[in-house]
Amino acid sequence: MEVVVFGAGSLGSLLGGMLAREHRVTLVGRDPHVGAAREDGLRISGELPFRTTPHVTTDGTDLAADLACVAVKSYDTAEAARTLATGEFGAVLSLQNGLGNEERLAAELDAPVLAGTATYGARLEEPGRVECTGTGEVVLGDPDGGESARAERIGEAFEAVGIETTVAPDMPRRLWEKCAVNAAINPLTALARVENGAILKDSAWPIASEAARETARVARENGVDLTDETAVSSLRRVARATAPNTSSMARDVERGSRTEIDAINGYVAEHALEPAPTNALLAGVVKTWESSRGLR
Repeated sequence: MEVVVFGAGSLGSLLGGMLAREHRVTLVGRDPHVGAAREDGLRISGELPFRTTPHVTTDGTDLAADLACVAVKSYDTAEAARTLATGEFGAVLSLQNGLGNEERLAAELDAPVLAGTATYGARLEEPGRVECTGTGEVVLGDPDGGESARAERIGEAFEAVGIETTVAPDMPRRLWEKCAVNAAINPLTALARVENGAILKDSAWPIASEAARETARVARENGVDLTDETAVSSLRRVARATAPNTSSMARDVERGSRTEIDAINGYVAEHALEPAPTNALLAGVVKTWESSRGLR
């Protein structure tokens, strides 16, 4: 299979590097990371150490492949879609945080768009080198739900290189469930400058669990069957399993970078039929921080 990974940061490089062990892969990213990978190959350390030499480029225009995996930040989705629209792809798979990415891709691309989530941990150590901080799973399927022969074929290609993969007929619920977890963990850990496990403490848990419950309620308002109990249970499980980890939003704040708050808490608040005050408050505080640093 020929694969383009658009957004070769930490996660995109890890998954793209794994795919390159069996498939023809082009990583689209930025220098100096791409330049280092071109010169000396892509080196993966940590839990899945290996070295591979995929094709790498900073120019994502006029590409063609069986599959394009999109791993950019949610606020770059529209630009990524416009760039990918200059090429030809058999299918496009979003492996991004937040909600609404698939719709933005589908609006620009003349290719079927699939939804996905990835729980592999990855960290860019230095240009050309990515640390796998934790093995996980890729879940993918039709963004509207139901069986998908196309998703099955892509899942088989991922499995062939050792990527733990589930092809799911209930992607809408899975996307909202992941959003419920992120809506609770990400802004709190970013604002308080703490690790994920801190949200289990008495001082944070009422806020975090309410953000998850609100997200589940908004999911139901939008026709997705996600119970409060499932959302809160998933939040507790992920917080415990990743207790020593730093969330992606907390890393963004540490670097002084823009966050994906619009696609997480902001999306929940904007798509609520009834007010979602916890998500709205968390989104507002993070956006205030971004504005104060000229990031929006």
